[in-house]
Amino acid sequence: MKLTGLLDYALAFGFAAFALALLFNLLRLLRGPTAMDRVLAVDTMVINVIALIVLLGIRQATQAYFEAALLFAMFGFVATVSFCRFMLRGRLVD
Repeated sequence: MKLTGLLDYALAFGFAAFALALLFNLLRLLRGPTAMDRVLAVDTMVINVIALIVLLGIRQATQAYFEAALLFAMFGFVATVSFCRFMLRGRLVD
């Protein structure tokens, strides 16, 4: 079996695993009993989407997806920190 064949199988498995994880996170987002459960679900969904973007970049063999994943990670981190700060203090600006 050639390396590209193995890479195709690994990418297909990765896409399926992260898509399944994204589905489970969506269920936690909808069912989560508290707001913090929902924040954690959204943060984990951001991580799974970043992984899917990276896998797509590997499949397409272009670096543009990696830059998009990096930007998405930075915005996801800032959004999560901001929302947690809002949940703890009730305001964003001190």
